[in-house]
Amino acid sequence: MFQIITITDSVALSELRLMAENQFGSLIKGVVDIEKCIMAVGGEMHADEEAHLIDEGSSQENLWGINIHPEKEMPERIEFDSMINIRPYLGNRSRSVENHGTQKRILEIVSNLIKE
Repeated sequence: MFQIITITDSVALSELRLMAENQFGSLIKGVVDIEKCIMAVGGEMHADEEAHLIDEGSSQENLWGINIHPEKEMPERIEFDSMINIRPYLGNRSRSVENHGTQKRILEIVSNLIKE
């Protein structure tokens, strides 16, 4: 069962591990709002989490898709790979997050939201 949750304060790493086990095995999908410093996790597809955050008032240009590997240490825990990241109008032409400043921002936000 895929249930999207919005993380505005924090989430326990153990909870993410359980979600991963129940969904994809070793990872969960997430979408980070780099303006609001929140993320949505638990969707079957990044596009589902993106739509969830947009419904909650986020702007699409601030949303970036990631995969979270709870068993890995930071920064390897975060994989910048999602179809929603393909945004030629913003200069991002691949599934990755090409801007290193944006990558750094995502890593900071995720590190602050996940509590070990």
